[in-house]
Amino acid sequence: MGTKENKQLVVDFMKAFSRKDNVGAWAAFMADSATWWIIGKPDRFPAAGTKSKAEFVDLISSLAPVVPEGIQLIPQHMIAEDDFVAVEAVSFADTTTGKRYENQYHLLMEIRDNKIQAVREYLDPMHAKEILMEP
Repeated sequence: MGTKENKQLVVDFMKAFSRKDNVGAWAAFMADSATWWIIGKPDRFPAAGTKSKAEFVDLISSLAPVVPEGIQLIPQHMIAEDDFVAVEAVSFADTTTGKRYENQYHLLMEIRDNKIQAVREYLDPMHAKEILMEP
């Protein structure tokens, strides 16, 4: 795949991710052996560290009771080279506690064979913990 196709795959992944109760659709964009790394210290932010595809799916699924309408993940800017797409994105979600989750991200996504192989996610982990994990 070329860089244009890789960028489109990322856009399509984020659209699928943003639909409520659509885990199967967005997970299908990831290779079975995919990994997802999230910035942070695991002792301070439990989501931090490297997750397998199954562990990442479980992590996102565990948030459903807090964000029943899902999390909107919206790409803002992208650049691509070879098998990599770098994305600046924002997210929005209303929680059952009445708090609004809004975060900013930088995602570095490796794409090969039309699948996401690896992701490195940079966000404000303390905001995510406060709003999503300590309702």
